[in-house]
Amino acid sequence: MILVVGGAGYIGSHMCKLLREAGEPHVVFDNLEQGHAEALLGSPLFEGDLRTPEDLERVFREHSIDTVMHFAAYIAVGESVAAPGRYYRNNVFGVLNLLEAMVHAGVKRLIFSSTAAIFGNPQYLPIDEEHPKAPTSPYGDSKWAVERMLAAFETAHGLRSVCLRYFNAAGADPDGLLGEDHHPETHLIPAVLLAALGKAPAVRIFGTDYDTPDGTCIRDYIHIMDLAQAHLAAVRWLREGGPSECFNLGNGTGYSVREVIRTVERVVGRPVPQEEAPRRSGDPARLIASSAKAERLLGWRPRYPDLETIVAHAWNWRRAHPNGYSG
Repeated sequence: MILVVGGAGYIGSHMCKLLREAGEPHVVFDNLEQGHAEALLGSPLFEGDLRTPEDLERVFREHSIDTVMHFAAYIAVGESVAAPGRYYRNNVFGVLNLLEAMVHAGVKRLIFSSTAAIFGNPQYLPIDEEHPKAPTSPYGDSKWAVERMLAAFETAHGLRSVCLRYFNAAGADPDGLLGEDHHPETHLIPAVLLAALGKAPAVRIFGTDYDTPDGTCIRDYIHIMDLAQAHLAAVRWLREGGPSECFNLGNGTGYSVREVIRTVERVVGRPVPQEEAPRRSGDPARLIASSAKAERLLGWRPRYPDLETIVAHAWNWRRAHPNGYSG
């Protein structure tokens, strides 16, 4: 059985849908602080908190778990700069509790959601797994700290792991059952969709003077179900005896902020209110992934690489759920 930590959140709920479709027994561990019970659609929920070791001991005692997936991090870069203690407490100390509970229960396989934020400002593009690690925020630093912690736990306890370093997770379940619903919404595509619906103020474009074709930041967007497929491939990798590995996950193609806004306008058929704002500190001009290693070793390749498809899936869900999971 797979323990899906943070399974009621954006990525975790899409992962659970794929696990249900694949016939993989699983249980969700979530405190519902940021997740939505409505997004579980039948996946069993065990309410608990990573920062409470007793909760972890109980879920491992009550369920026969052989593999763990971790999706329970705080993820807002700006917030991590303002409240670093909150991020280290949840993203590092919480994972330490999880690893110790796994060791105690004899569970030795973990799929960990890492991030492109561990690389900091890119020294070259596309970014491969060997790129120097120089995170520029407590969020990125917390993820890099866990990656190093995992190596130590493998040496000491034989706990094997796969770290999946996402670039920009985006889109929604193609069937329209699940979507992205953060409060507040800090991700670009859902924020633009909310602005298009009149549910949010004008989209702020942070920086229009970057060294890019239209002056705005370029990012690599990867469909949420492609991410879920990569996790399933990583589970197979560990079950078949593969060694611990790290993989970058992206499309290998970058889109600027203005390109995203124009794509949303085409998909929804209406203009999106927008306003220009100063650059945010630490925002690189371009972030583009090389996923060649994941393609080579996991046999993984994005099924939905096209930005218009990613936006259309996100729009289908948001249009049907203008108030998110709450209504």
